[in-house]
Amino acid sequence: MAYLFTTFPADSETFLQREIRAMRRRDDIAFELHSMWGGSDEWEGLRIRRFPFACVARVLLWQLPKWAWRKPATLSEVWSEFLRAPARSPMNVGENLLGFAFALDRADDFLRAKPDLFHGVWTTMPGAAALLLSRITGVPYSLGAHAYDIFARGGDCIARTKLTNAQFVHNSTAAARDRARTLGCPPDRTELIRRGLDTLPAYRPHRKIEAPVKILTVGRLVPKKGFRRQLRIHRALLDAGIDIRVTLVGEGELYGELAQSIRTLGLEGHVRLAGKLTYKEVSALHDEADIFIFTGLIADDGDRDGLPNVIGEAMAHGASVITTPVSGTTEAIEHGVTGQVVEINDTQGWVRAVRRLVDDPGFTERTRRAARDWVESNFCAHGNAAKLARNFHAAVAGNERR
Repeated sequence: MAYLFTTFPADSETFLQREIRAMRRRDDIAFELHSMWGGSDEWEGLRIRRFPFACVARVLLWQLPKWAWRKPATLSEVWSEFLRAPARSPMNVGENLLGFAFALDRADDFLRAKPDLFHGVWTTMPGAAALLLSRITGVPYSLGAHAYDIFARGGDCIARTKLTNAQFVHNSTAAARDRARTLGCPPDRTELIRRGLDTLPAYRPHRKIEAPVKILTVGRLVPKKGFRRQLRIHRALLDAGIDIRVTLVGEGELYGELAQSIRTLGLEGHVRLAGKLTYKEVSALHDEADIFIFTGLIADDGDRDGLPNVIGEAMAHGASVITTPVSGTTEAIEHGVTGQVVEINDTQGWVRAVRRLVDDPGFTERTRRAARDWVESNFCAHGNAAKLARNFHAAVAGNERR
């Protein structure tokens, strides 16, 4: 089968690297990796077939005319569907066009190799490539449909076409699964398969939370992560007499603005912008943290997180999690059971949640233990890769029976 990525490997998508590691250990799946926008030529000994942007000129001058002559009805049909679709954003239009360009450039190679299945890990660029390649080669395809793919600006512009024609659609949250169904994916073709860790860290012995309370938060510095409002929460904690030391890990467009807000709110010495760190460095911070905070929200364009992997990682390491009720977060964090859930604007609710963890060690340990149990049952990369592999096999078998 052919795995189709936008970018592989991507620092912000370590969950996909774990999935590939788990798939690599299986003896019933043979795959090759394709990266359409950057990435590397090799990863952990595996070759990655990259699509250099310079190849777009070759597509326009040679591959597009060739396939328009060889498969006029196919290209006309896909192009008509694309033109009829609402233009969600210049970025989404570009993602689809580059996916189509990749498909046209590599179609002959796939006709010769004849993989059993194309799997687009995202509905956007990889989904466009999988759709067109399937129609040219007759090889079936499957898709991943997660947060940005199907929520931002209403979702990918031709998501409905991609989802309804896929053999199955992989969702990592029930929220994404439900959204995929509203976009037209048949219910029996949606598969809820979560992400996970390669190995679980040793469960950290309980310790009483003492001042200063060590808080960790991890994510790209973009609007949907809610960091602007999170800084106000930290100010409220200090105003309530709770001494905190916050490490905010990540990089992105809001770095300068957040740095200024830290100064404006008087949070110097209490909140540290750590920038981009390695997974090993973040894991060490998880081991030290008392509390992990996630303040995700629905951005103005509709974009949101599903179930951020950083939440599962925090639960595995034993940090107590407090989160907003956005999209798939409450599928892992049940309020009062595996963590606490607080609305983003309920500043005093955040103060009460932190104070409860400090003042009630029994509650803290019960929720930590329940969170770890959830991770052990739901957040294992190898177990979830096995579920995904079964769906790959079923997709191929189902296509052969047709």
